[in-house]
Amino acid sequence: MRVVIAEDTVLLREGLVGLIERFGHTVVAAVGDAPALVQAVEAHGPDIVVTDVRMPPGFSDEGLKAALELRRADPRLAVLVLSQYVEQTYAAELLDSAGGAGVGYLLKDRVGEVTEFVDALTRVAAGGTVVDHEVVRQLLSRRRDPLRRLTPRELEVLSQIAQGRSNASVAAELVVTEAAVSKHIASIFTKLDLPPAADSHRRVLAVLAYLRS
Repeated sequence: MRVVIAEDTVLLREGLVGLIERFGHTVVAAVGDAPALVQAVEAHGPDIVVTDVRMPPGFSDEGLKAALELRRADPRLAVLVLSQYVEQTYAAELLDSAGGAGVGYLLKDRVGEVTEFVDALTRVAAGGTVVDHEVVRQLLSRRRDPLRRLTPRELEVLSQIAQGRSNASVAAELVVTEAAVSKHIASIFTKLDLPPAADSHRRVLAVLAYLRS
């Protein structure tokens, strides 16, 4: 796949370039600020963007805002955000846009786990949704009251499905049967009044849309 990277820290930017190309992908541009990110995407039409949140010129949330602008301009563009922070409002908006193409939000500590990071990159480029555990936790905290109806186990399952995991993966992670996971998921959506849909990613999208509302 063809990748554009936006990261203002030179060492991390070059490290990402080397890592991604080592796995056979092509980095068509690696830039250090949000305006350059927008220009690079317009110039190269990549399959996926990997971007930091806080970048020049203001070092606030320029990278994430640029990602949102790019998604609005082209809903087919996959975006994987890497950050040291969870920007809750923009994160929820970005993740809620996961319908036309893949989207992900990982904390930078994940980059040290090479296999997991590359797997996340591949899943997002293929249209999947990947969300860091801590991002899920903080987004869930925004809507704590409605979630009081969920049991502790249902909250665990909700955290897992919000990361795009399959029933089998959730079952393995929580050491329960797939039947139990299916039962928990049915209960979660009943309690949260979330309607059914045919989309294969509906669980993730419904959870993230609910958190944003």
